Amino acid sequence: MQEVAVEKALTFIEPGPVVLVTTAEGAKQNVMTISWTMAIDFAQHIVLTAGGWNYSFDALMRTKECCVCIPPASMAKTVVGIGMVSGADTDKFEKFHLHPLPAQQVAAPLLEECIACLECKVVDYVEPYGFVVLQAVRVVINEEVEDRRLLHAVGDGIFFADGEKFNLRQDMLEKLPPRL
Repeated sequence: MQEVAVEKALTFIEPGPVVLVTTAEGAKQNVMTISWTMAIDFAQHIVLTAGGWNYSFDALMRTKECCVCIPPASMAKTVVGIGMVSGADTDKFEKFHLHPLPAQQVAAPLLEECIACLECKVVDYVEPYGFVVLQAVRVVINEEVEDRRLLHAVGDGIFFADGEKFNLRQDMLEKLPPRL
């Protein structure tokens, strides 16, 4: 074993995939890249980390809704690009050739390019940590997206894509909630 800087800790504990979070406030739609996400229970609650450093954060807090869209790993450069510019002065949908689609339960758009989109309502915000707690109210998937790999950031500009799938569902059935 070799010791490394404690700052590297987060690069080993990556909780969830990189996501694209869409918001809509009036006619203004935006999308931001969020790399810190996680599920917190079997009741469709998820957490993402956001704050005033994200242009979309104010719209998210005012409207209390968003779409959390899961891009395929093949969108890695686009995902990074979206995170490198601000919606304050850039139409990211136009710049990155994204195709917004209407959601049913929230005003924020779905993204056609993504594997799945979760229509969500904000249920809490834990300010000291920038934790936005969301409740997924509707989920849609896009079976036409061929690349099904999820993109994971380790926090230092390096990304990994999911690869091999291990189906151990039968071994866990007694612990899984109904409909999961």
